[in-house]
Amino acid sequence: MQDLGIKVLFEGRNLIRLFEGLWVTVEISLLSVLISMVLGIVLGMIMTVKNPVVKAVTRLYLEFVRIMPQLVLLFLVYFGLTRAFHINLSGEVSAVIVFSLWGTAEMGDLVRSALISIPVHQYESGKAIGLTEGQIYRSIIIPQTIRRLVPLAINLATRMIKTTSLIALIGVVEVVKVGQQIIEASRLSVPSAALWVYGVIFFLYFLICYPVSKLAARLEKAWNGV
Repeated sequence: MQDLGIKVLFEGRNLIRLFEGLWVTVEISLLSVLISMVLGIVLGMIMTVKNPVVKAVTRLYLEFVRIMPQLVLLFLVYFGLTRAFHINLSGEVSAVIVFSLWGTAEMGDLVRSALISIPVHQYESGKAIGLTEGQIYRSIIIPQTIRRLVPLAINLATRMIKTTSLIALIGVVEVVKVGQQIIEASRLSVPSAALWVYGVIFFLYFLICYPVSKLAARLEKAWNGV
């Protein structure tokens, strides 16, 4: 039975379809990550502003996104907004919107934490040696912030890649959805197909996420002098 199960992967275009679905996953993930990184940096800088109204608004946004499950946000955007406001949004666009909202909130908080973690005496030392505010940020603050931020941002990107598996539930034909289609088509003839199909999907996610996680760990060790 197991021999028949593994043959499912090589029937017709099944294996190619899995790779095509993986590419959809990668496209949505990369686009969401890029948007999140750019907007998150801006949000993180705004979150350091010493204004109670700004702080309250940004904190409310952050807590809302963190508390609300990503699946609920996907349903809210894809099923709720489209019907309530008669907006024609595809599953792919809805996924990018939701993951960008989530990633921006998380990235913004990482940027905020990295910025406020820089000791005050770093700013004072720069002023003491005659540096302008722009030179202080360019030569002292930004390099240290990047060293703190990059490993955390890479880990966030990994989390976003793995969470994209939820978009199968709104009809996006990515790798998990393709796997479900292959399993359903082989349900009667090859009952063990699920083992092999989901095993391959696990391996594909591992191939993407593991190198990224190792890169984050290596950068963190190198910059911490370990």
